[in-house]
Amino acid sequence: MRFLEMCYIIMNIIMLGWFLFAPKKSPRGLWAGVGLLILFLLAHGLIEGLRWPMIPAYLMTLFFVVWIAVHRRALSHWVRNALITTLAAFYAVITVASPLLFPVFAFEKPTGPYPIGTVSYHWTDDTREETFTSAPGDKRELMVQIWYPASSTSKGSIAPYLLHSDVYAQALHNVLHLPKLLFTNLEFVKTHSVEKAPLADAEGKYPVLVFSHGLHGYKNQNTFQVEQLASHGYIVVGIDHTYNSVASVFPDGHIANFESQGKEGFEQLQFTHMDKLNQGWVKDASFVVDQIEKLSKHDPDQRFTGRMDLERIGMFGHSFGGATTVQMLMNDPRIKVGINMDGVLYGQQRIPIDGLNKPFLMMSAEDTLNGATTLSDAYIASMGTDRTQVTNYYKEVDARYYSVAAGGNYWLKLKQAKHLSFSDMYLISPLFEWMEGVDVRSTHRLINTYTLDFFNHYLKQQPFERIEQDIGDHPDFTLEKG
Repeated sequence: MRFLEMCYIIMNIIMLGWFLFAPKKSPRGLWAGVGLLILFLLAHGLIEGLRWPMIPAYLMTLFFVVWIAVHRRALSHWVRNALITTLAAFYAVITVASPLLFPVFAFEKPTGPYPIGTVSYHWTDDTREETFTSAPGDKRELMVQIWYPASSTSKGSIAPYLLHSDVYAQALHNVLHLPKLLFTNLEFVKTHSVEKAPLADAEGKYPVLVFSHGLHGYKNQNTFQVEQLASHGYIVVGIDHTYNSVASVFPDGHIANFESQGKEGFEQLQFTHMDKLNQGWVKDASFVVDQIEKLSKHDPDQRFTGRMDLERIGMFGHSFGGATTVQMLMNDPRIKVGINMDGVLYGQQRIPIDGLNKPFLMMSAEDTLNGATTLSDAYIASMGTDRTQVTNYYKEVDARYYSVAAGGNYWLKLKQAKHLSFSDMYLISPLFEWMEGVDVRSTHRLINTYTLDFFNHYLKQQPFERIEQDIGDHPDFTLEKG
């Protein structure tokens, strides 16, 4: 709950208490109280912005205005008390609960020494036809966002979490089949990043990390993580995989929403389909690395020219983006290290029996690893399949995991996490945490701790602070080494 919202609600509560318990209410006191309420409402609306979970509070203020306009003695004592009691219960349950259940969440402050800058790009791969559209000659277009260590003197606008929040609210509603109102508060969420800030001069060059989101995710779905990395001296490049992200909004205003290609439910998860789809994501990632090389050679804005360390490029991704990371490690020599966050190993190539021969960290939610055993019969039926098919599917999933830690690599298994714990999604409402039984802030801290430790060791040649020391079983996680 934001500061002015809290003040406004507290003022409403004070007014309500006065209505309930004050034996005498002077007209002057009523007008003064309502005047203060209106001032708080105006300040909240102009500075923070009105939002739907606050509607009960707005209605309560309207009630006070109407109460003054319609003289209270026109109502009987019994009717008046019943009305006030009913409104009090309504206010306590709805007015206070709504902003708490649908908050404007805030990201924890990154712990690194650098402020954070961010800038976005629209890149077109002229060598690739867009396969998700029917128009001849369409080329593959990608929206990309970069986060980076900024100068300590950086000033400017703080970047919103989602620039086109109305588009994303509708897209998330369409894909997740959850109420659109659940996502409207994303309009007010702020980040810690300054738009178009100068790059920090503390280091000559900075290592580069490529981030790939999950299927129907979006490029900044892991802001909790990318800002932390940027604050510790990494340039992080996030990709929107067009038509596989929940939405991509381009500079000319056109929108590319998620496209399932007619596949739904269990059919959408089949390896033949997903392995083929992943080829396109690998091409996206390779193209983005090509563009990074060009940007490092000549940035028209002179921000990144000569400042990206192309000998120190890593990659990480969530879910399908994690699978893409593994494929990039095997296919693109420019990617030196990688992290897969809870991604089934879709893709054309299998991890060799002796491992990837590059530094690799697999992160998994134990809930995901339990596979078919966590799925109810009703859910399996809703996917259009049966338990036998699902069990066979997860046998193939397990087989693909066989060598993830081979060759001295690492596998972090989080005991209290779910699949979307590896993204920002559960921050939207505490309802997600209650329903899923997770503590998303604690999980995010664990993810950030081991992500940073891993990349610092392999890209900055720093000693491990946690990974080697934490191998074994712990209350919240198990860390294995191959």
